[in-house]
Amino acid sequence: MSASSPPLSPRRRWAALAVLAGAVLLLAIDGTVLYLAVPSMIEDLEPSATQVLWIGDIYSLALAGLLVTMGNLADRIGRKRLLLIGTTAFGLASALAAFAPSAELLITARALLGVAGATIMPSTLSMIRNVFPDAAERTRAVAIWSSASAGGLALGPLVGGLLLERFWWGSVFLINVPVMLVLLVAGIVLLPESRNPEPGRFDLASAALSMLMIVPLVYCIKNAVSHGVDVVTVTTALVGVVAGWVFVRRQLRLKDPLIDIELFRNPAFSGAVLANMIAIFALVGLLFFFSQYLQLARGFGPLKAGLAEMPVMLASMVVVVVVGTAMARLGRGRAIAAGLALTAAGLALVAVAERADSYVWLALTLIPVGLGVGLAMTLTTDAVITAVPARKAGAASAISETAYELGVSLGIAVLGSIVALSYRSALPELSALPAEVRGAVEDSLASALNVLEPSSALAEAAREAFIAAMQTTSLVAAAITAVAALIAWCTIPSGQHSPLVEISEGEPRG
Repeated sequence: MSASSPPLSPRRRWAALAVLAGAVLLLAIDGTVLYLAVPSMIEDLEPSATQVLWIGDIYSLALAGLLVTMGNLADRIGRKRLLLIGTTAFGLASALAAFAPSAELLITARALLGVAGATIMPSTLSMIRNVFPDAAERTRAVAIWSSASAGGLALGPLVGGLLLERFWWGSVFLINVPVMLVLLVAGIVLLPESRNPEPGRFDLASAALSMLMIVPLVYCIKNAVSHGVDVVTVTTALVGVVAGWVFVRRQLRLKDPLIDIELFRNPAFSGAVLANMIAIFALVGLLFFFSQYLQLARGFGPLKAGLAEMPVMLASMVVVVVVGTAMARLGRGRAIAAGLALTAAGLALVAVAERADSYVWLALTLIPVGLGVGLAMTLTTDAVITAVPARKAGAASAISETAYELGVSLGIAVLGSIVALSYRSALPELSALPAEVRGAVEDSLASALNVLEPSSALAEAAREAFIAAMQTTSLVAAAITAVAALIAWCTIPSGQHSPLVEISEGEPRG
């Protein structure tokens, strides 16, 4: 059993969930709100090109690298305690980022935000596992948590647009401070404490290996997008793979591992983790480049572009209503597969609607994407955290969250590479242009519109090339998601009484 407070009343359970969903919503918003602030930040701080990349990358690197360690730490010292520590640290790091006078200090603040975020994310999900012992209630709670997580990604550009129309770039960080203060007070009052009563020895070597595995792999993906396959890409990939091999070998030998590797030998568990990663892969890949499409190809302002992405978030929230019916009628595996298939269909429709004159058609295609991603994320997340006893909820949550972060990185990296390659191949002949102008046009649509007359024929050709690239990328994302749906259908059980992995609450693991 997980050492915890007595069972909460229904009202207290849902109030606690509001705090947990609010925390993850803010973390998700923070992952995308910076994109719109980059131009004014560059003008103010004058960072180098390398520093700009680090400002964007360091948050996700620190977050992804520490999730496994922090999930296990939460099981040991208390999930509420770690969440409150992380909330305080996140507020302080946000204030530091908002008033950073230099690029170096902003990079440091963003790293601290990632560390703080890693203490918050696994705790939110593992506390849901303990606060909601009833399976049906827990699935609805995870649906709300998933809606907050997915919706925050879509809300980021909207929040950023609203703030940047009136305030300086630091406002996208400063807004976190009052929100974190509210969450801190509400968390102290409403959240119960829980921990693993017999956590075993905390293995520092495994914690270091997990970081040495995840951080280089995430950086490898990001570097491949920015610079292609170079020495850094290959080196970081090798470091991550070797560290991963050593990490797995060590976990198999330890009595109290950070991650129970045996779980991955079960196809149902592995299928759920993969489906979770692919769902967020599709959503983030779409949203990241869809924002550029709306602003650069359709001419929307930042605020209007943020509002235009709202159908995804609203549709993902509808999952809270339909997830119980989907589970009852289809079973877990078929419901996850249906969610991924719906996402794939929506992405294919997005590819068609991107050339439509009216935005209404595009908005309609975003609805199945949001609904499908929300359904798949909810059920796969619920499957992963219920595959282990409640006492190890933090470690299981870390697996789910790491899959989420890898999905984010892969979505931007893989789909970003496809957008870039497709865009360049669709451009007209540019040999007559000066080398500097040609390089800018070939780099991206954003840089092309900075050096070309916006109403010129070449600028219009660049827009057309980008739209074609977006269509190709949407279809590729649809195909990958469809394959994930097939994997989920074949590997994840759908019987009404079939748990993902058979584990009794008192059975020791490791």
